[in-house]
Amino acid sequence: MLFHLARLITRLARTRGWAVPVAVVVFVFLTSWPLMALAEPAGSRIVEPTVYWWYFVVTAATVGYGDFFPTTVAGHAVGAYVIVGGIATLTTVFARLASMLERAKGRRMQGANPVNATGHIVLFGYAPGRTERIVAELLAETRRRVVLCAWDEVATHPVPEHDVDFVRGELTAEDVARRAGVDRARAVLVDARDDNEALAVAVTVHHVAAGAHVVVALRDLARASLLHHVNAGIRCVQWHTPHMVTEELTSPGIAEVYTELMTPGGTNTYSTRLPDSLGPVLVTDCQTALGRRYSATLLAVRTGENLLVSPDWRTELPAGTVVYYLSQRRLTVEEITAALRGSSTPSRT
Repeated sequence: MLFHLARLITRLARTRGWAVPVAVVVFVFLTSWPLMALAEPAGSRIVEPTVYWWYFVVTAATVGYGDFFPTTVAGHAVGAYVIVGGIATLTTVFARLASMLERAKGRRMQGANPVNATGHIVLFGYAPGRTERIVAELLAETRRRVVLCAWDEVATHPVPEHDVDFVRGELTAEDVARRAGVDRARAVLVDARDDNEALAVAVTVHHVAAGAHVVVALRDLARASLLHHVNAGIRCVQWHTPHMVTEELTSPGIAEVYTELMTPGGTNTYSTRLPDSLGPVLVTDCQTALGRRYSATLLAVRTGENLLVSPDWRTELPAGTVVYYLSQRRLTVEEITAALRGSSTPSRT
């Protein structure tokens, strides 16, 4: 008897539908109630309609509060029948729930689920090592959700250790972009396997995206002009600088600033050593004097072996400090000296 009962429970646990556990609990309830009425003496409260459903639920769930219970041997047998039916039902329900969770996890790991998010960042393309670095930097710099889209050959979630959604498919397909929620994204990175593929993916992203900041990593930045024919707002970043990619995604427009700084003829970065004759100088004097007279901006200073980027304005710079600044042209030592002597203040004494 126990062997057959175990086989029955095992078969029920393997079923996928919800109809079987519902049918079992209904059958056990409808058969146990009249049996309990026959087994218990007349007038027993346990068979009253307002009581038996409670007794059935508590007993089938194997909780057993003990507020109502059968008093006869036959009634005990009916109670055991209810317990077995409850165990079979619960086993089937839990197996069904476990199966659903396992399938949901499988679909997520295989990139089949659509992403339900808004204001997130979408990455198109996967390169081992490089993508992990970009993802780690994005998660460290922003609290926004990140979605990774990869090709079909990436069979399972490549970065499951990170809290990142995964979508798999042909990256130039519109349905993949929509499953990744590109139409609701804040920023999109196209990090393809080559520049030709990057152009094709960018066209799809432009078609689906609704106001997202689109960044494309290119091996050859000369191709940026082709992307600007698609959308003049697309920002192109050198593929070999992944940190700049993440900066552009989190701070839109920063890549253009870097490009301007590295372009001859525009505002550039320079360095010079302050002459010993100036003596100690406050950072605030450097900022105000160079800014007012030459529209230059102090970026960093090096005092001996220490490099201070964006130093505190109250910092005192010893004689011989190297200063790094932004300017339209390189300033001579004489120009810097004259500017600083003209802005000297008692605060340095």
